[in-house]
Amino acid sequence: MHASIRRYKIRPGAAEELLQRVNQGFAAIISQAPGFIAYYALNAGNDVVVSFSLFDSADNAAASNRLAADWVRENIASLVAGPPEISGGLVTTLITAQSRAAEDESLNI
Repeated sequence: MHASIRRYKIRPGAAEELLQRVNQGFAAIISQAPGFIAYYALNAGNDVVVSFSLFDSADNAAASNRLAADWVRENIASLVAGPPEISGGLVTTLITAQSRAAEDESLNI
């Protein structure tokens, strides 16, 4: 599993509008991308929005960055102050409430 993290500096006070547009448009697009596992977007405060995508391969995670760049340019460019900072890589640790519950059950806790 590979992650892509995009950090956007945005126009002051535009976070809620930007996230609403993401929910209404980009979320459906990225969820159909090859190798898609999960997508999260959040208002990180201080006029920063962060997205976190999970994909089955490094190639598919990289492709999601191109998909996001195209969508941003076409839909929310006026709300974003420059290109995002992008980082990502191989996910080496993943713990969810569901996986934790299964582990506890197998240990009879």
